[in-house]
Amino acid sequence: MKRDMDLVRKILFKIEEEVDNKPKFDLTIDEYTMDQVAYHCSILYDGGYIKNYKSLGCGEGLVSFGVSGLTWSGHELLDKISNENVWNKTKQVVKNKGLPMVVDVIKDIATAIITSMTQAAIQEFTK
Repeated sequence: MKRDMDLVRKILFKIEEEVDNKPKFDLTIDEYTMDQVAYHCSILYDGGYIKNYKSLGCGEGLVSFGVSGLTWSGHELLDKISNENVWNKTKQVVKNKGLPMVVDVIKDIATAIITSMTQAAIQEFTK
């Protein structure tokens, strides 16, 4: 299954909104299958962005899965990409420059965009 960074972002938002120190089972994201969401939760866990991931399967495939809250790294990533404008600009830079859509690149670009926006706001404020 291909990694979908838009889905990753949606999962991070959903976990931040709905998971509160207790496991959340069968997290749903509109327009995505349980297998897609579970797979992305699994790789978010492997990457250190969510605290826990457990799945239950049988011969026919996935039956259920559970996740718990975001880690510090998960919160940091989400904070960088939560603004829709920053997210869209980040994706545009990745696409236009032919960069890989990987977390480190996304974080670097989003940070640069946020820094630029911050500098512009400071300059405007200090006029």
